[in-house]
Amino acid sequence: MKIIKFEPGNILIMKKKHPCGSNRMKVLRVGSDIRISCEGCGRDMTVAREKLEKNIKEVEG
Repeated sequence: MKIIKFEPGNILIMKKKHPCGSNRMKVLRVGSDIRISCEGCGRDMTVAREKLEKNIKEVEG
């Protein structure tokens, strides 16, 4: 499996939409777990890197 490179401040375009309707997430912290924030509603969450990488469509910035 290929490791996707991203840094805090990058915008992730996800394959599926968040319940608020936005599919754009901002990276807040990077490590074995990634902390992201929804650009639509502002909710932040911590997701395992492996699970997040499967759901990323594109990385901006």
